[in-house]
Amino acid sequence: MVLYQRCDPRAVDEVFAALADPTRRAILGRLREGEASLSELAAPFPVSLPAIAKHVRVLERAGLLTHHKTGRVRCCRIVVDRLQLADDWLETYRAFWSTRLEALANHIESEGDQ
Repeated sequence: MVLYQRCDPRAVDEVFAALADPTRRAILGRLREGEASLSELAAPFPVSLPAIAKHVRVLERAGLLTHHKTGRVRCCRIVVDRLQLADDWLETYRAFWSTRLEALANHIESEGDQ
C-alpha cells in the first residue's frame, strides 16, 4: 500500500503543519538551492532572526531540515526524504481523482456516441 500508512501518522501531521506556513515553505524553497546559514535564510524576510530560528526549529522537528554549526554559524540543509511523506499522502488522492476523472471522461465520450 502507500508508504505514509506504515509511518507514524503524527509524522505526516508534523510535516503538513510545518508546510502550512508560507515563511517555512519559502525557507525550504531557499534550501533547495543548497545549504544556507540562519542569517542567509532570514535575509529576505521582514522579521527578526529569532523568529526565523523558531521557523527553522519547527522545520527541524518535522524532519524537513537539519543543521550543523561551524563556529558560531548555524548552517541548515533540507531533508528531501521527509517531503516524501507528504507526497505519499497526496498520492492516494491523486489516484482517487484520476480514477474519478477517467470515469467521467468515459461517461462523456459514451454520451457523445449516442
